[in-house]
Amino acid sequence: MVVPSRGRNKESPPLKPGQQQQSPGASPSRGRRPHSPGRQQLSGGARTMRKGGGGRRGARGDPRGSCREGPAAQQVPLPLRRGPLRLLRVFGEQLRVFVVDKKAFIIKADSKIWLTFLLAVFAGVLHWCHITALFENDRHFSHLSTLEREMAFRTEMGLYYSYFKIIIEAPSFWNGVGAIMNDRLTEYPLVINTLQRFNLYPEVVLASWYRMYTAVMDFLGVPTKTCWTVNRGKGLSPVESCEGLGDPASFYVAVIFLLNGLMMSLFFIYGTYLSGSRLGGLVTVTCFFFNHGECTRVMWTPPLRESFSYPFLVLQMLLLTYILRIPNINTGSLIALCVSNIFFMLPWQFAQFVLLTQIASLFAVCIMGYIDSNKLQKILNAHMVSLLVCFILMFGNSMLLTSYYAASLVVISRILVWSPKILKSRRREVYVWVIEGCAWLFGTVTLKYLTSFVLGVADDAHIGNILKSKFIGYKDFDTLMYTCAAEFDFMEKETPVRYTKTLLLPVVLVVFGVIIKRAIKSIMWSLSQTGQYEREERFNHGELVFHALQLLAYSVLAILIMRLKLFLTPHLCVMASLVCSKQLFGWLFYKIQPKTLVFAILALMAIEGSANLQTQWNIMGEFSNLPQEELLEWIKVNTRQDAVFAGAMPTMASVKLSTLRPIVNHPHYEDAGLRARTKVVYSMYSRKPANEVKRELMELGVNYYILEESLCVSRKKPGCSMPEIWDVEDPANRGKIPLCTLMSKNSRPYFITVFENSNYRVLKIPKE
Repeated sequence: MVVPSRGRNKESPPLKPGQQQQSPGASPSRGRRPHSPGRQQLSGGARTMRKGGGGRRGARGDPRGSCREGPAAQQVPLPLRRGPLRLLRVFGEQLRVFVVDKKAFIIKADSKIWLTFLLAVFAGVLHWCHITALFENDRHFSHLSTLEREMAFRTEMGLYYSYFKIIIEAPSFWNGVGAIMNDRLTEYPLVINTLQRFNLYPEVVLASWYRMYTAVMDFLGVPTKTCWTVNRGKGLSPVESCEGLGDPASFYVAVIFLLNGLMMSLFFIYGTYLSGSRLGGLVTVTCFFFNHGECTRVMWTPPLRESFSYPFLVLQMLLLTYILRIPNINTGSLIALCVSNIFFMLPWQFAQFVLLTQIASLFAVCIMGYIDSNKLQKILNAHMVSLLVCFILMFGNSMLLTSYYAASLVVISRILVWSPKILKSRRREVYVWVIEGCAWLFGTVTLKYLTSFVLGVADDAHIGNILKSKFIGYKDFDTLMYTCAAEFDFMEKETPVRYTKTLLLPVVLVVFGVIIKRAIKSIMWSLSQTGQYEREERFNHGELVFHALQLLAYSVLAILIMRLKLFLTPHLCVMASLVCSKQLFGWLFYKIQPKTLVFAILALMAIEGSANLQTQWNIMGEFSNLPQEELLEWIKVNTRQDAVFAGAMPTMASVKLSTLRPIVNHPHYEDAGLRARTKVVYSMYSRKPANEVKRELMELGVNYYILEESLCVSRKKPGCSMPEIWDVEDPANRGKIPLCTLMSKNSRPYFITVFENSNYRVLKIPKE
């Protein structure tokens, strides 16, 4: 019996004599894999693995609270003539009343804390279910074969996942780690340490967990996955599809979604702590869901670095808010901040730029007098330690030491030491702020370029070129490869409109305006003779000023590079929680109940927010890429294991992942040497002579070139087709017919076409 499921059917082979049919288990919704004989578990031919799960319980210590004075704690004068027994009785009664009173206080405080954490857990589970469902609806991932799942991880996602695959398929965990630290497949013929280059610690950790999980389940005899035969229809051959945590791709994605579920729990706690009310946590989480498509893309692209890194930024910002609020920093807080910094930086090469904006905002808050220089120095020390640890764990990745972030840490630290000695002014003056700000900017840029020059590092030179392209229209090949992609363009004009429709932007603008108004008044008072005392009495919330400045920094980043709105939108949701803050709107809460105001705002937000959620829930798709599947299957069968391939960056990631053939270029574009290699590979889409392109490819050791005709003719926007990009880089050949067009008609005599389908053409490079 065959059960249709959105274009795919799963059935079992005929049962062998004496073999009993196994129950497939509970069925998911939408008719997928129903609980009926139409979908049977594979027997015989399917490799059986083991499944299981476990939980972990930790003992909770007795709750404790601070002492509180009250009537029960007051001393009662007793005459000495009452004797010691009477004295003991009275003391015992006083102790009993005190304990009862304290117990009630502790239970009350403890119940509030646990209610907050229970609501946070609920928010996390809700987000985990949401993104899991969206991913399944979009890809129909549970019904895909292993090859299809690998193809679903396009571009750099496939590159990152390939290292997870290498480690889990190696004879041992350490053999796998050694293989990725001495990799010859990614940039043939170079041997590179991918742990140093590609921020692969998430894959190393997940691979170790997967190996431990399958080993324990195998030892216990518990199956970890169930495999089925999927009839794909349309004359396509059936494939095997496995589901369960024993399937590597399913395990990999499941852990990412769990981490991002935990992120939502952190957002609830963050909003609650910042606003001082659980209503603030509710506002943060609700705004995140109502603007979900603007906040994250983890449900569409799980393996990207931000999926692993961003949850730890939320934790880091929460810890930083706590540190800014408390009068005296304890060592534990600094250690926690340092650890969260490490977990944020290790998975993502872009984390350093976010932390740069953070310490710049902190420096501005310190200049204005909202935090003292000693506290800022301790925070900077924690950042320096975390940067040093990441530098060591990344095997001396030079981009960390030559970053603007590292330079800024050093410069601000020196300003805090030298400024009081050089600028001997007891009272904060505007000219002091200007001098310190200019010293930071000039010192950071100068020190960054000096360290890059001394160490000979040019890997991040393209970042400066991207910024130049935004302001003065600078163009070169590498810059256009970035700016022609939609995610690196300016923010869409529709984005602020979408923020406004959900009322996120109007609410945050009100909050931001109140903070700035009170901060300006505070600054004006601090510049007066008696201002310091009045400022402390009226507005002394440096953490709120910091969040406002951080919002400005994120706004600038998002406007310049659309991809970075993934920082702006969640921060807008956090800032929206401050609508519940008594420090900002206490005067309003005397006139209207906070709950009434919050639920009225949320009701208005829900008009557009619910429509946004419904739009996401209505997305139904099924991944299929038959031309690429044909290409990969042909490569596996018709080429040697050591055959070297070149081509478009997204395709090369898939070739490496699914065929394990050496490649010469890949999508991780942050290395100067790799950018030079990619320019050589993409010369096939230029107007250069065929013999020149062939010679350059042979110098890289390429045996096969995968030509994609769509890259030859596609044009995302004016000036962004590959021949047009090459016209900027190679104006001497402008006006000639692109080489890719000539190759699609007749590849001889310089190349030989050995495979061709609707999307791809494989050109063999004959030896001269």
